[in-house]
Amino acid sequence: MDLGLTGKKALVTGATKGIGRAIAETLLAEGATVAICARNAEGVDAAVAEMSSLGTVVGAAVDAADGDALAAWVASSAEQLGGIDIYVHNTSGKPARSTDAWINNFNIDLMSLVLGVGAASEALADGGGSVISIGTTAVTEHFASGSGSYSAFKAAVTNWTLGQAQVLGAKGIRCNVVSPGPIFIEGGDWNMIKDNMAPFYEATQKNHPGGELGTAQEVADVVAFLASPRAQHVNGVNVTVDGGFLKRVDY
Repeated sequence: MDLGLTGKKALVTGATKGIGRAIAETLLAEGATVAICARNAEGVDAAVAEMSSLGTVVGAAVDAADGDALAAWVASSAEQLGGIDIYVHNTSGKPARSTDAWINNFNIDLMSLVLGVGAASEALADGGGSVISIGTTAVTEHFASGSGSYSAFKAAVTNWTLGQAQVLGAKGIRCNVVSPGPIFIEGGDWNMIKDNMAPFYEATQKNHPGGELGTAQEVADVVAFLASPRAQHVNGVNVTVDGGFLKRVDY
């Protein structure tokens, strides 16, 4: 099925590795042009160089906690790409316990979404656009101690994004959330858990009906569909990508 993403212009935050990287690569492979950002300049440059064979991709080093810098990146990316059709919010901080870290994660997880979408909304409304936030199943089922700020702010991200389906939907902008369950990424959190907390990792794995954790590509494929014209009538939903890990039913 052709998703109809050829020529679409997409912005993806936190896209040098992991789920964000998979999303950027998938959108490029589907024919979109993509702008990425992350905090580390060397990482951004390397990612852009590595993805350039897939299509047109540009990038910049941006601290998502700096609202002015984020807005400047959105404006610059819109100019470079010739507009914005898709905005994917993937930026997220690590779980935190200290007050300062909570405040920092508030800015990284939530305010970067609010300010980023605000900066992109005019361009997104020009012909109808799509906003997709990356959430987590950890907001609905507390399965890991110490997730603290991560789960709390992801819950806020989910709530705000779905609320914008009503606000921005009136301007032709669809707003959805994709919530991964445990996803195994080389060098990622679950790789660390596997190496250092083997019993917990194995128990989590066994709780999956299929017996395996998910992949970043499986998340990216859902994002690509939701971002595409094929999902034109999908607005205000939270799509779980967890292989049946959650044991709950929503009506």
